[in-house]
Amino acid sequence: MDRSETNMIIIHHIGGTDRDVSAAEVHQWHLDNGWAGIGYHYIIRKNGTIERGRPQNVIGAHCYHYNRTSIGINLVGDFEKSKPTEEQIQSALELTTFLCKTYNLSPTNKTILGHRDLSSTLCPGKNLYAQLGAFRQCIVDSLA
Repeated sequence: MDRSETNMIIIHHIGGTDRDVSAAEVHQWHLDNGWAGIGYHYIIRKNGTIERGRPQNVIGAHCYHYNRTSIGINLVGDFEKSKPTEEQIQSALELTTFLCKTYNLSPTNKTILGHRDLSSTLCPGKNLYAQLGAFRQCIVDSLA
């Protein structure tokens, strides 16, 4: 089903494993759980490669109660234990800036959120979550 509105971007991590995994592998995990397939719109690999998950215009399955109005971006890794790579952060900045332009979103703490801001979870891990303020500011600066 197509998403009729996009008012936020939700940042996730894989969690549970810190190895590099592909969107295809995440898709299979989600199928194995009995779900309709990958719930995220984008996966960002450790080397910064951006892989598509669900089509961008389709409702995701990544953040209960917020899927109908959000895009889900998952950075591969367990950021409770490790830190995202510089390549992942750079790709996430470029992708999120593009999405802010596409959906006319101002990059604030109401539009670019960590999964934990909306659900009882550690996601996107303390080491990525701690970077979200600076992340938003980089996007503000690039849009100026």
